[in-house]
Amino acid sequence: MADDEVATKAPESDAQESVVYITKPSGYPHLPSKLLLFLSNGTGIHSKNNQLQADKYASEGFVVVMPDQFAGDSLQNTVTEPTAAPDANPSVIEKVKMGFADTAKSFMIDMWLARQTPEKVLPLLHKVIEGAKDEFADAVANGDGIYAVGYCFGGKYVLLLGSELPDTVAKGQATKDEEQGVVKRGPQIKAGAIAHGTMITKEDIEGLKNDQLFPDDIRAEGQKYLVDNNRPHEIQVFPGVPHGFAVVGEYDDVKIQDAQKAAFDQMLSWLKSH
Repeated sequence: MADDEVATKAPESDAQESVVYITKPSGYPHLPSKLLLFLSNGTGIHSKNNQLQADKYASEGFVVVMPDQFAGDSLQNTVTEPTAAPDANPSVIEKVKMGFADTAKSFMIDMWLARQTPEKVLPLLHKVIEGAKDEFADAVANGDGIYAVGYCFGGKYVLLLGSELPDTVAKGQATKDEEQGVVKRGPQIKAGAIAHGTMITKEDIEGLKNDQLFPDDIRAEGQKYLVDNNRPHEIQVFPGVPHGFAVVGEYDDVKIQDAQKAAFDQMLSWLKSH
């Protein structure tokens, strides 16, 4: 356990039979808490680092629900990380082997990403949200809604849950006829915060109502839209850190450690102020 003040740690199954990781403040339900939906990176709910990151929010007074967005098909199950550190001076043959390994890994990640579509993920998230609203109704009421954080892959879906979406996307329903118009759903969250989002488009940001994986041009276009439309927001760029830095990890570089703490503090402050 990362924090003795955090209570429930094991992955659980909610009322809607979706696998989730739930972590709560030690004083809950005797002390008021707010509900936080934690959308992880591709390694999913069984990643120890993701669980530790969720626990940090629980220690700050949030009931945290981290769903298995991938229905058992997490990136952790697709790509196995090496268990040994690479040789500092590899031979030519070893360099060739590593090149093939990197290409294969990149291909596997691309194939995995192609399987994780909004049509697959959003209905699962809505199912979890409905179950959490019932199970933690007091926390939802105390926060006057649901809060959300998203890391890497999960960042895109925090933006989508903060948007108005057609039922065709949000629930996989057939498009309504033109006379009735397209039925929209959302926003599903009160406020959200994301770090190093992946596969985010300008349209994802434009749907909001009130690094290579997150390119500068997309971020700049999104920020311009938010400013032009008076959407409350904060954006902070952390130069010189790797993608994924904001999730708990064993980093020796003090610069990365400081950036990780600053990112968490900023996201926490944003959630608490809204």
